[in-house]
Amino acid sequence: MKAKKIFGFLIIKTIGQYINVLSFVFPKKATQLAHSFFSEPRKGKLSKDKLPKILQEASAETFQYEGNSIQTYTWHGNENIILLVHGWESNSSRWKKMLPYLKKSGSTIIAVDGPGQGLSSGKEFSVPKFAEYVHVIVEKFKPKYLIGHSMGGKTCLYYQYKYQSSSIQKMVILGAPSDFKIIFQNFIALLSLNSKISKALEKKYIVILNRNLEQFSGQLFASEIDIKGLVAHDIDDKVVLFKEAKKIVGAWKNVQFIETSGLGHRLHDDDLYNKVSQFLFEAE
Repeated sequence: MKAKKIFGFLIIKTIGQYINVLSFVFPKKATQLAHSFFSEPRKGKLSKDKLPKILQEASAETFQYEGNSIQTYTWHGNENIILLVHGWESNSSRWKKMLPYLKKSGSTIIAVDGPGQGLSSGKEFSVPKFAEYVHVIVEKFKPKYLIGHSMGGKTCLYYQYKYQSSSIQKMVILGAPSDFKIIFQNFIALLSLNSKISKALEKKYIVILNRNLEQFSGQLFASEIDIKGLVAHDIDDKVVLFKEAKKIVGAWKNVQFIETSGLGHRLHDDDLYNKVSQFLFEAE
C-alpha cells in the first residue's frame, strides 16, 4: 500500500511538472489541462447495463437541459418528496444505506446524478452546473426536502442561496466543504503548479463561478438561507476538515449540528440516519 501511495504521489507531481513546463510554451493548453484535472471526475460514472442493484429497483428517468442529459432515479411513495444530491466522484448509488431510513416515512425519494457522473452526461463537474441540474428537478417535482453529501451538500447550499426555492422546507448537509478557495489552493499545492498556471486557472474559475473564489463559500450561502437545516460532520473527516462545517453552522440562522466521531467522510451510520429522519419528519 505504501509503495502504491508513493507511486501515485510521483505520478501527480510528474503531471504538475509537465503542466508547468507547458505553461511557458502553450499557456492556454496548460491552463485547460490543469482545469481538466481539477474539474473532471475520474470515478462515479455508471453503465446502463451494469447499474447497482439499488438503482435497478428505482424508476429511472432522463431529463434534457441545454444539451445535457440529467439522470434521476425515483423510489415511489406518497406526495412527500425528498431529493438526494451526491458528492464528487460519486453517483446516486451512494444513498443505498440511507434509503431504508427515508423509506420508512413513506416518502417519494428522488436521486439525481451530477454532471459527468452516474448516467448524466458531460465531463466537467462544478457546483453551479450541478445546481442547475438540481433546479431542473426541483421545478419538475417540487421536493420538500434536500439532502446533500460532500460537494452535493455545498451544491444544495448554493442552490437554495441562488434560487430560493419555495418548495424546499428543510435541508440536510452531510460532510460538506465551505470555502472553494481552500479546495483550489490544495489542488495547486498537490500538483505544485507555478504562479502562471495558478493565476490563469483562478481567472477561469472566476468566470465559471461568476464571483471571486473567496465569495464562493458555503458559509456565505448559508447566511442567506431561511429554511431549517441539519448539518452533520465527522471530527475524523480527512477529506473535508471539521472546521468547514463549523463555518457553515456559524452562519446559518436556523440549523442543528451533529458532530460525529469515527465515521470519516462517508458518514454512514444507523444512529445518524435515525437523527436525520427525526429532523425531517418531526411534527412541526
